[in-house]
Amino acid sequence: MKLLENPLLDALNSALSIEEDSCQIIGRVESYSCKMAGTDKKLFKSLNQEPGASDLQALSPPQSVISQSPGAHYGRSFSSDNEEQPLCDVINRKMLYYLIAMLNASFYPDYDFSNAKSHEFSKEPSLRWLVDTINSNLYAVSGETFNSLKSQLWPAMDTEIGLQNCDIYSYNPDLELDPYGEEGNIWSFNYFFCNKKLKRILFFYLPCQKV
Repeated sequence: MKLLENPLLDALNSALSIEEDSCQIIGRVESYSCKMAGTDKKLFKSLNQEPGASDLQALSPPQSVISQSPGAHYGRSFSSDNEEQPLCDVINRKMLYYLIAMLNASFYPDYDFSNAKSHEFSKEPSLRWLVDTINSNLYAVSGETFNSLKSQLWPAMDTEIGLQNCDIYSYNPDLELDPYGEEGNIWSFNYFFCNKKLKRILFFYLPCQKV
C-alpha cells in the first residue's frame, strides 16, 4: 500500500487536531493506492494459506444496525429450495487484505494488524448515517467551531475518493486490540472508503480521548 500525497488532506488533518477543556481529538484522513509492495505480497500470501479459509469471509453486522437495534443479529435463512442463505455481509480475501495492509501502513511501527480477522470489520451500507454520526460526535466536542471544519471535511474527502462510489468498511476490534482502546478513550472511529474504480482507499481515523 502506498500513501498518496494530498495537500487538501494535509490541511484537513491539521484541522482535525482539536483540544477542548476535557478532551482532545487527533484525527487523520489518509489516501492509499491499492498497489502491493513487497511486505504486502507476503501478507496476502499468508492470508491465502490459512487452513480452511474460503474466499468469502463473514463480517460483523454494520455499526448502523447495532446502534439502532442493539439486540439485533445476523443469522441464516433458507430459500424455497431449502438452500441455506447467509444473511451476514461477507468480504473476499483480497479486500480483507487491503484493509489489514492499510492499518499496518497507517500505524507502523507501533501496531501490527496482520492477525486481524474478518469479524473485526463491518460493511456500512449508509453513507448518510456515517456522515451524521461523525458530524454529531465532532459537534459534541467542538460546538459551533465544527461548522468551519464541516465545510472542509466532506468536500476534501469527496474530491479525493468520490464518496458516493465507495464501499464503506469499519474496523471495530476488541478493546485490547484497538490502538486507542486504553483507559481515557471516549470513542473512536476507523472507516475505510474503498473506490474500486480508482483502486484507492481513504482511511478516516478519529479518536477522542480525555485530557
